[in-house]
Amino acid sequence: MPPTEPINLDNNATTKPSPAVVAAMNGALTESWYNPSSVHRGGQAARRAIELARDAVAELIHAEPREIVFTSGGTEAIDLGVRGVLASLPRAPEQRSVVTTKVEHASIRELVEHLETTHSIEVRWAEVDAGGVLSPGRLAAALDTTTALVCVQWANNETGAIQPIAELYEVCKVRGVPMLCDGTQWVGKMPTDVRTSPCDLLTFSPHKFHGPKGVGVLWTRRGVRLRPTLVGTQELGRRGGTENVPGIVGAGVAATEALEWLADSNSRTAVAGLRDRFERAVLAAIPDAQVNGPPDSSEAQRGLPPDSRPRLWNTTNIAFPRLEAEALLLLLSEKGLYASAGAACSSGSLDPSPVLLAMGIAPELAHGSLRFSLSRDTSGVELDRATSLVIEAVRTLRRSSESIP
Repeated sequence: MPPTEPINLDNNATTKPSPAVVAAMNGALTESWYNPSSVHRGGQAARRAIELARDAVAELIHAEPREIVFTSGGTEAIDLGVRGVLASLPRAPEQRSVVTTKVEHASIRELVEHLETTHSIEVRWAEVDAGGVLSPGRLAAALDTTTALVCVQWANNETGAIQPIAELYEVCKVRGVPMLCDGTQWVGKMPTDVRTSPCDLLTFSPHKFHGPKGVGVLWTRRGVRLRPTLVGTQELGRRGGTENVPGIVGAGVAATEALEWLADSNSRTAVAGLRDRFERAVLAAIPDAQVNGPPDSSEAQRGLPPDSRPRLWNTTNIAFPRLEAEALLLLLSEKGLYASAGAACSSGSLDPSPVLLAMGIAPELAHGSLRFSLSRDTSGVELDRATSLVIEAVRTLRRSSESIP
């Protein structure tokens, strides 16, 4: 029988809301349930709760509160950023182009593909290396006078690969091209300061750092033109629709807690050490398994602080040859361990991860790859138990497959 509380190593999909977040959201549901656009006292109390949360989220990334727009999630934040920038551009004689990569989250990949099919834009896919990293040279080669926007994620949701955002942004600045950065896997897990941040638009989701689902954030640098896609007076006129007051309040509490946690870099070092220990144990027991992503497992890399390594401290993506990820996930789930095969939004698909294929991973390896992601609350006891469950599950499935005539 699985333990009462499953071991959650699917934390890149969503983290468990903290008790303080839950309490704040409950308070908003019972006390601040009024429409924040109403002029009466109840409505203005709800408005004040939203603005306090906006202050807290802005502080997490060192932004001005008026630069923050709340949306229904990270996907809508990206949609608003991409469509909003493109819609604000003056008409041009030639077709506009957007440059991005195949390792982006589906919320970017599928959006730009959709815009291309409607003849709005041309999509140019900049190639990444075997670790899933985009070099400044390859980005520069993909840009020309028609490029209206560059979209690059800060850290990959499947492998944890960190892009050289500062160098990529310099390429964009020289060409005068705005850059949208998907910071969903970065913000709340790593220190972020938009005053010196290498991007023009930044999107993220509080449910990646122990906040609620159903809230997204778009930060836009002052001077960047953005046309709303949902017309209305809410959210400073940039996103229409009555605000999700409980969700926004919870996001504000999560931002405050994340900022406090990030203040001590030893916290990240400790969790990175647990991730490394998990990888070493699994690879030692399953010798033909391999880590997908930048070379972050060497002793030299482990000696670096998490802020200097090429992979996010909480993520590992491991390929198990001759296995199907879905069968392994189901067996692990029955044993009380939750993981993921690729992005959570597409984990029900039988197709191999587009991200891994874009990195040049062989389809047979991509089919058997699982993502394990830790949170700041993951304990060594949980991870040691997870290690045993993964090794046992891989060996069980291999014995079963070998016995089939």
